[in-house]
Amino acid sequence: MRRGWALFSIGLALLAGPACVQAQDNEIVPAPTAAQWAAIADLPDFSGTWLPDIGDQKRQEQGPDSPPWKPDVQKQVDHWFAEEDAGRPRGLLVDCLPHGMPSLMLITHNAIEFLVTPGRVTVLGEVDGNRLRRIHTDGRSMPEDPDPSFDGYSVGHWEGDALMVETTAILPQTYLAVSEAVGIPSNGGMTVSERIHLIAPDTMAVDMEITAPELLTRPWKTRRIYNRSRDRIDEIQEGVCRQGDFHEDTDEYGNAIYVPTTSSDDGNLLPPGS
Repeated sequence: MRRGWALFSIGLALLAGPACVQAQDNEIVPAPTAAQWAAIADLPDFSGTWLPDIGDQKRQEQGPDSPPWKPDVQKQVDHWFAEEDAGRPRGLLVDCLPHGMPSLMLITHNAIEFLVTPGRVTVLGEVDGNRLRRIHTDGRSMPEDPDPSFDGYSVGHWEGDALMVETTAILPQTYLAVSEAVGIPSNGGMTVSERIHLIAPDTMAVDMEITAPELLTRPWKTRRIYNRSRDRIDEIQEGVCRQGDFHEDTDEYGNAIYVPTTSSDDGNLLPPGS
């Protein structure tokens, strides 16, 4: 009973104050109160590092649970699967650009972390460039015309022990991907609904419904599984996508710096001094 009342109180706190709930981009979001910080303790425990179940991802690539591609899109998908089978995988994520949504939750092979704070859940992803996704839980409605981005604009709320999230304003160049080699740009209009919840003390399910009118014949419902680790070895590490394009040197004053590494005509990095 205490837990139910606490969750109800959180909802009232987040929904209080119309200026906050319907806040526009030029309005100030007030600092959280001590009571709102204390209420976090009554939400589900999403702490720790979450590792994706890669086998679960592979099961969704092809077969009855794969996306309901439109016929012309299916031909593209088949082509990229054939290229991968022939040893020529395309590599969707080799250009230093973010995974974007929903690929961050669908096909990431790296750890993610959830930071639950009053009015927001922040998702950190370990990969070159360190991913950052914000889910607003302060009661705001979806903006009428949000600026498109790789991860889109996410608005969420708690329903019992589940975090319910709606995401829109995803860039048309962002992939709807089933693997790191097979995916098609959304071409606009893609939205994602999520139910993020624990199905065991250290197992999280991310249930997604993905609508992509340019790619799919109907919304695609799928689930991804993440397993919690509290081992220090699994904590998220810094990733810098282009660090390998530079080498260590010193400037004219003896300061330690990075300088660009030269490349050969075919694009391969050359060792310093070449």
